[in-house]
Amino acid sequence: MELNDPDVIRRLLTTPGRWAVVGLSTNTARPAYGVARYVQDIGHKVVPVHPRAETVHGAPGHASLADVPGRIDVVDVFVNSAAAGSVVDDAIAAGAGAVWLQLGVVDTDAARRAADAGLDVVMDRCPAIEGRALGLS
Repeated sequence: MELNDPDVIRRLLTTPGRWAVVGLSTNTARPAYGVARYVQDIGHKVVPVHPRAETVHGAPGHASLADVPGRIDVVDVFVNSAAAGSVVDDAIAAGAGAVWLQLGVVDTDAARRAADAGLDVVMDRCPAIEGRALGLS
């Protein structure tokens, strides 16, 4: 299983896509809020996924990944490691192209399931940190 391949990270960050950000709410103090804004600012469409289904950064929210219509290129996982596995399973079921488990979110078994299902996997990394390191702003 290939994790955190620099070419995959670069491709995910530089190819415009639709990112479902699980755990994104209107709480500006949460890291998901700022990271989602960054992802949006570098050219991706952000889809908030949170039980409250709030509109964030002008994008209407959905209560779950199963509620998100259309294609999902990347599922950005902003939940704790204990809950990440079920989000990854939902991403696989939704036909997502990749899962990106945020900095501090580690679930090796879930990452293996995603990779075995053909998804690109990034784990324990932040797209804002990785993007800025690539010169994306």
